[in-house]
Amino acid sequence: MEMFYYLVFGALGAVVAAVELSKTSKDRSNTTSAFNSFKNNYVLVYSLMMAGDWLQGPYVYYLYSQYGFGKGEIGQLFIAGFGSSMLFGTIVGSLADKQGRKRACVTYCIAYILSCITKHSPQYKVLMLGRILGGIATSLLFSSFESWLVAEHNKRGFEQQWLSITFSKAVFLGNGLVAIISGLFGNVLVDTLALGPVAPFDAASCFLAIGMAIILSSWSENYGDPSESKDLLTQFRGAAVAIASDEKIALLGAIQSLFEGSMYTFVFLWTPALSPNEEDIPHGFIFATFMLASMMGSSLASRLMARSSPRVESYMQIVFVVSAASPASHFDHLPTKEKGGSISFAGCIQVLGFCAFEACVGIFWPSIMKMRSQYIPEEARRTIMNFFRIPLNIFVCIVLYNVNAFPITIMFGMCSIFLFVASLLQRRLMIISEKPKTEDWTSLKERDTEADPLNI
Repeated sequence: MEMFYYLVFGALGAVVAAVELSKTSKDRSNTTSAFNSFKNNYVLVYSLMMAGDWLQGPYVYYLYSQYGFGKGEIGQLFIAGFGSSMLFGTIVGSLADKQGRKRACVTYCIAYILSCITKHSPQYKVLMLGRILGGIATSLLFSSFESWLVAEHNKRGFEQQWLSITFSKAVFLGNGLVAIISGLFGNVLVDTLALGPVAPFDAASCFLAIGMAIILSSWSENYGDPSESKDLLTQFRGAAVAIASDEKIALLGAIQSLFEGSMYTFVFLWTPALSPNEEDIPHGFIFATFMLASMMGSSLASRLMARSSPRVESYMQIVFVVSAASPASHFDHLPTKEKGGSISFAGCIQVLGFCAFEACVGIFWPSIMKMRSQYIPEEARRTIMNFFRIPLNIFVCIVLYNVNAFPITIMFGMCSIFLFVASLLQRRLMIISEKPKTEDWTSLKERDTEADPLNI
């Protein structure tokens, strides 16, 4: 393996260690033993869930290509995943609010395990079924667990500010350390032990099964709105009222869709972008390097959120601007004339740009979780969060559907534009969040309910 990868990995590791070791008492909060026990249990489960997801990440595109599928066919498989997340995600989200978030988390484990099993088949239809199951699972992963955490945190009477501690720790470990280890472990399974590109998916199933056992044995159930019995249409209507009547919620949804849409486009494009002429690159190690950069970002976010200034709404403007500039590193990367071989110098520059983007992703996750806990009403949290995923999945599906119509450079340029727009919307969110609170969506919902006896 080239020395370049080791140098980048070592440099990022040194920065993360320096940031963590330099933390002072101002960067930490005094908590109770009960909260620490609750936090550690959630972080353990979340880390296992993310291990099941991260182990698959570096090898999805590679596995499909090994089965002989081209970029267009692989793009259609990815569209199936995002499309199922859009179509079924909102429905299962509403059911989770009504039937219970714990059940939704268990459903995530089962759906993703089944998705991993389908990777053993080279049949396109079977792989398509796996992508559909994976899309449903992804929707559950990025909303049910957070919804369960927020509701359980409040039910147990813990201080609201402690939520940011759990968020940052979960992202630091689950989206950082676990992702790094998963990338390295996948590299060992595929390259060192030569078990084939399906091996990481089998390992992912094992971690998901362990996490599901812990959920079943230690988590209690909670619901979106236990005081009322609502059908799906009523829940959708309540979520729509919340988004339409509160500009902060609408802005938050737009920001999340723009950033995550660009992020998922990057997930699809980074493999062909770094090996445009079939250069020999260590997928698992590069993925681990990206995750180390993300870990560095989440560590910085932890320090920022532990202080009263700057506010999350303020520093996220800078994060979005930096993330918009990061994909521009691809503009200088031209394919080599010879097939195979090692990564080019321009490819090395691109890796550094991608690492900067991943650092922004690391800051984004705990920060967006913090803002969602502040602005999204608990009554319909799960449904609203899946509403946010509708424009996200439409955006990604459009990009992947046209993956053969535009050069990779154009698609990265589109991502940069969307990320810059996200920075403008973030500035608007910061401005209106500083204004005195007026009539919120809950009062509008109650007033609307009184005027419409059919909702009783």
